[in-house]
Amino acid sequence: MLISAAVCPHPPLLVPEVASGAAAELDGLRTACGEAVRRLGDTDLLVVVGSGPRTHDFGAEAAGTLRPYGVDLTIGPGEPVLPLSLTIGRWLIGDRAAAYRSVAFRSVAFWSVAEDASTAECLRLGAELADLAGTVALLVMGDGSACRTQAAPGYFDARAAGFDAAVATALAGADRTALTGLDAGLAAELRAAGRAPWQVLAGAAGDTPFDAELLADEAPYGVGYLVASWVRRVP
Repeated sequence: MLISAAVCPHPPLLVPEVASGAAAELDGLRTACGEAVRRLGDTDLLVVVGSGPRTHDFGAEAAGTLRPYGVDLTIGPGEPVLPLSLTIGRWLIGDRAAAYRSVAFRSVAFWSVAEDASTAECLRLGAELADLAGTVALLVMGDGSACRTQAAPGYFDARAAGFDAAVATALAGADRTALTGLDAGLAAELRAAGRAPWQVLAGAAGDTPFDAELLADEAPYGVGYLVASWVRRVP
C-alpha cells in the first residue's frame, strides 16, 4: 500500500560536487528535495523510480556514477549501473546527502521505467510496486520539459510551459487522473523525462486520497524542475 511519495527532478547539478562553483544556484531546489524526502516518513519499503532505457529492477545494492558529468563519484555499494535518474535518487537518500536521512525504511528498491513505456504499462507497474510491502513509499525522479528557453537542451517550444504547468497542478492536487492523461507523444517531443515515472506514481496511488503540496516549480536552465510531496490522508 502506498502511504507517501516524493517527486524530485534529477539534474546532475543537484549534486554539489558536479555543480562546483554554481552549486548555490540550486540550493533552493536541494532544500525542497530534502523536505519532500523527509516527509516520506517511516515505511517498510522505499522504491526509487526513474526513467531509463528499459523497465528494470536493479535491486537494493546497485550504484550509479557521475563520471559522465565530470566527477569521479560513485553512489552506492554495488556496480555503477543505475541510470542518471536513479543515481540522483540514490544520492538523495544516501550517506553523501546525510541531511536528507530523516526518512526511515526497512528495505529499498531501485526501479527504472522505460522512457517510452505506455501509460498502461506505467499504471500497471505502479500498482505492482504499491503491493510489494505492507507500507510503501515512492521517490519519483523526473524532470519536466527541456524546452522552456532557447538555451534549453531541447531549444524553445511554446508548448513547454503549459505542459509543465499542467504537471505542477496535478502534483499539487494529487490528481491521479491528470497524471494518467499526460500525452506520451507530447512529453517525448518536449523531452520531459518525468512522464513515465509520474504515471507510475498515478498507478501506485490508485483511488486513495493524498494530501499533496508542490514544494518547488523552477526552470533555471530551461528545464522544468518540480518537487512535490504526497502523504496518504488519514481517514
